[in-house]
Amino acid sequence: MRSIARSLGLGSAAMTLTALSALAWPGAADAAPAGTESLYAPSAIVLSITAGENPAQDRVMRAVTLVCAPAPGGTHPSPAAACADLRAHATRLDASAEPGPGVDCTREWNPMTVTADGVWQGRRLSYSYTFANPCGLRHASGALFRF
Repeated sequence: MRSIARSLGLGSAAMTLTALSALAWPGAADAAPAGTESLYAPSAIVLSITAGENPAQDRVMRAVTLVCAPAPGGTHPSPAAACADLRAHATRLDASAEPGPGVDCTREWNPMTVTADGVWQGRRLSYSYTFANPCGLRHASGALFRF
């Protein structure tokens, strides 16, 4: 019992010493100075595809991140095309999600919902669109939801 108490005391002292040295380490406290402003409005979005109509409750099948400023990036497979699509349709994202012309899909009901949540040019963005089935999703006209 005595050795357990001693090892607990030494472990606590080691954790305290580690925490104090992390606080005192030069540069750790001022890594991101307060009040710094960027030249670009923040634009970072999480895009997801959910099997079902309710993205809050149904299973998320895929999700990617998209950053458009200062340069296109994130985990989206085509960030430059997706950012261009977002710039072109930011006020009406349905134009990017709707299936292109001449697409023939079956009329089965197997809903797939896409969502875009985050910040676009400094403003909050929350969007969702439900396709009737995976065929509609595969033939979406824009690059935003192709991942």
